[in-house]
Formats: sequence, structure tokens, C-alpha cells
Amino acid sequence: MPWVVLVGPPGAGKTTVGRLLAAAAGRAFRDTDGDVEAAASMSVADIFVECGEARFRELERAAVAAALAEHDGVLAVGGGAVLDPSTREALRGHTVVFLDVTVADAAARVGLNQSRPLLLGNPRAQLTRLLDERRPLYTEVASVTVDTTGRDAETVLADVLAALVPA
Repeated sequence: MPWVVLVGPPGAGKTTVGRLLAAAAGRAFRDTDGDVEAAASMSVADIFVECGEARFRELERAAVAAALAEHDGVLAVGGGAVLDPSTREALRGHTVVFLDVTVADAAARVGLNQSRPLLLGNPRAQLTRLLDERRPLYTEVASVTVDTTGRDAETVLADVLAALVPA
């Protein structure tokens, strides 16, 4: 069972903060997007293009389930993982930190990143749509919410640690 699971939209800082959190806590870091890429032997972007979003979501669901069962460190799950009801159910009982972010900050962090297939076209409009659709789901699974807007990773890390290990 993971020590903590990080959820949030693209650009919230799940990977960056997750790596810092794992290092600070002396635990391993795992990102389910990396697990999906390893299982498919291709990048997330290529999975979307060659196999479609439905196949990616199947791989993602399996990756999250496996990581929740196997990993005892810090786990970052893909931004869309919470769309799946079985994944939301599987997250119950875990310590889940929702890294929240505004569209403006997420767009600035993500930029025109070609490796994020759901943001192709107009990234700001896509991020707005994703956040509107997913924010209630992130909130539903979260034990703690930490706002990352306008804040560097070290400051966010301090807030996450404070929430996980109260004084």
C-alpha cells in the first residue's frame, strides 16, 4: 500500500513534487504513466495515437491497481486515472493528496507539450475542460488538497509534508 498517492491535472506537479516527497521521506517514487509506457513499450502519446484513449485507459486502470497493491512509497497517478469509477473506489482508504492548480499555472508549466495528447490543439482550452470535468473527482478521492498555484515545488513539498505529518 502506498505511503501517499498524488492526484491532479497535468501541470499540477505530481511528478516533480512526488520525486521530492519520496526523497524527503526516504521512500521510492513511482509514476503510473511510466508503468503504462513500460507495459505498452511506447510513450503515452504513442499509445493515444496508435491504440486510442480507450486502450490507454485500460492500461492505466491496470497500472494503478497494480501500483496500489505493490508499491509502498510515493505514487503519482495519471491525471485522468480518476475518471474510472473502479480506480476511484480503489483509492478509498489510501492517503491521497490532490495537487490543485489553476488553468493559467498548469498551462504555463505544461506549455505546448506534445507528449500530452489530451492537450493538443488549444492547451488552455483543453486544460480548462479537463479541470472542470475532473476537479470534483480529484476532490472526491482526496484526503488532503494542496494548492500548487504560483508556488515552487519545495514550498508545495513543505505543505504536503505538513499535511501528512501534523506537528
